[in-house]
Amino acid sequence: MCYYASMKTNSLFQEMEDGHRLSSAPLAVRMRPRTLDEVCGQAEAIGPDSWLRHAIEQDSLSSVILYGPAGTGKTSIAHVIAETTQANFVEVSAIGGTVSDLRREIAEADRLLAASGIRTILFVDEIHRFNRSQQDALLHAVEDRVVVLIGATTENPFFEVNSALISRSRIVHLQGLSDDDIARLVHAAASDERGLRGSVEVDDEALALICTLSGGDGRSALTTLELSSDIAKAAGERVVTQEMVQKANPTRNVPYDKNKDMHYDVISAFIKSMRGSDPDAALYWLARMIEGGEDPKFIARRIFICAAEDIGNADPQALLIAEAAFKSAEVIGYPECQLILAQAATYMALAPKSNSACGIFEARSEVKNGPVRAVPDNLRDRHRPGSEDYGKYEYPHDSAAGWVDQQYLPDGLERGAFYHAGERGWEAYRTDAVKRDRSSNG
Repeated sequence: MCYYASMKTNSLFQEMEDGHRLSSAPLAVRMRPRTLDEVCGQAEAIGPDSWLRHAIEQDSLSSVILYGPAGTGKTSIAHVIAETTQANFVEVSAIGGTVSDLRREIAEADRLLAASGIRTILFVDEIHRFNRSQQDALLHAVEDRVVVLIGATTENPFFEVNSALISRSRIVHLQGLSDDDIARLVHAAASDERGLRGSVEVDDEALALICTLSGGDGRSALTTLELSSDIAKAAGERVVTQEMVQKANPTRNVPYDKNKDMHYDVISAFIKSMRGSDPDAALYWLARMIEGGEDPKFIARRIFICAAEDIGNADPQALLIAEAAFKSAEVIGYPECQLILAQAATYMALAPKSNSACGIFEARSEVKNGPVRAVPDNLRDRHRPGSEDYGKYEYPHDSAAGWVDQQYLPDGLERGAFYHAGERGWEAYRTDAVKRDRSSNG
């Protein structure tokens, strides 16, 4: 466990404030905000009328969980609290810590509170990495205000943090930084004495590229700026250009955490784009998943489901296309299968839509919640004694129309109870044809 303890003079960030260490620290660390006004973006979370800003300025903070993507200011806000609070400020790392380490810090906080009335603020970075027993060890201390908890996490706390801890804390959601936020951050770092001290300038094209590559991550933007400035200095130049930025960071930082919130948001957008008949959007969200390293079989499964749920018999061919896409994902893989996934996704988007197959859910609900309905006598199996009394079964193929009017549903249910024909494609054509056959046979 990594921790920095006992009083403001030995706070979380003091070692980084030491001159020699700070001068060799990364640009993102050197530019950590010293006040709330220096925190970039997050007007909703720490704006003038926000609860969090008021609590920090009044030094009356209660337990809080800061939730948001990487590089959005969670640790920066903790830095400001460490610099302004009169409380003892302690950091614990969720990586490598144990329950006994936590209990030791809580015991020290309890002793300090009892001896001098000094509160302890406990900052837990990446709190989602604590297991349940470690999180449980915090409960009574947080509930009794032995410690004020500041948890920071990139994961949805409602899934990753003990619900009892959540109920004792305020959740503050931080958003990814806008391009304007990133631009202000870059300009400040280029000119600030703690940063590059005006040694380089960033041209407009380079700044735009840094904003794009950062993906709303302020730390990533400052890292790119630092590497780009090193390239400029090595070339004897004072202006950071687009080519230098591209060389420093050839890959865009696109947020995508498999099996986490972003994963589910993107796959949801992908499915809804196919359902909404928008092939451009389907390709965009498909590209986001591919760039994020998503399993192609996962993508293909969702296309497969879409073919039945949203297209169905409006275009029965869709199910075959989806099956082929899934098979390609299994046996071919990236990079070639991306073309097949793209073909399948755009086919689903362009196909006529019907969700009549969802009638199975209504039918299952009837089976589960309705009475046990008997099979009509005319449909019962004939291979038993006494079956001659069941009533006549009319063989449809003996009719010129290939259809006869007889009971198929059990008593108490009427035709149309579950199947609601779509109005498009093959299904609409066949529905009309069936009606004509029945009419001609009547």
